[in-house]
Amino acid sequence: MVRVGQRLGKYRLKRRVARGGFGDVYEAYDTIEGISVAVKIPLGGVVKQDNLDDFRREVRITAKLDHPNIMPIKNADFIEGVFSIVQPLGEHSLDDRISKRIKFTTKIEYVEQMLAGLAHAHERGVIHCDIKPDNMILFADERLRLADFGIAKFARKTIQGSASGSVGYMAPEQAMGRPSARSDVFSAGLVIHQLLTGKLPLWPFDWPCEGADRLKRLHPELREFVRRSIEVEARMRYRDGAVMYRAFKRIKRKSLRYAAEKRVRAS
Repeated sequence: MVRVGQRLGKYRLKRRVARGGFGDVYEAYDTIEGISVAVKIPLGGVVKQDNLDDFRREVRITAKLDHPNIMPIKNADFIEGVFSIVQPLGEHSLDDRISKRIKFTTKIEYVEQMLAGLAHAHERGVIHCDIKPDNMILFADERLRLADFGIAKFARKTIQGSASGSVGYMAPEQAMGRPSARSDVFSAGLVIHQLLTGKLPLWPFDWPCEGADRLKRLHPELREFVRRSIEVEARMRYRDGAVMYRAFKRIKRKSLRYAAEKRVRAS
């Protein structure tokens, strides 16, 4: 059993910071580099031998995603028999932050960073399959990084034997076992809706969803952007994260100016 206080090679596990479908995430101290890191350990560190090559391939794919808004992998290895993925340690997840007051300008920055990372992955043929606030890690400089690219999906499929994705953020076609880049668009759209309104849309995702009163305060093109992102029919959404990102960049400045003007009129 892996536990707090244990040493795994040069890493000393300080505390468990998260538990999810992949397994556990610990804050650990790197006794050689002298820094704190995040160590992810899937289900006690056990990976079946017949899945090992596939797991290595998934880690290598993730390691090739070199972008400031994607969580990098510092190391992935068996350390004293425990499969461990070592990554930078963030301050908290977007899920922790989303329940607190966030300035509109900061929300827009979070959306842009999320979509920049997603676009980078989709342009390289990598589908996330588990877009949700828990998998968006925030750092001290307000940097947002998408985490668990490919790893969460693969861990659920090969270790737990269940469908990948998180209930509440999963696209309808993904729930039926047909994920695509458009599925990530849908999940990202739900996160954006939740970030902008404080409400997570629920099935059957009839538009306008709960929180529509807050969406009405936003620029019409931003409202349309959110609506198109969470279309139940996959072919009606943006094709992938890259197209979605370009669409958002076209309306970002107008959305910020519109919100600023409304604040001035209100004051």
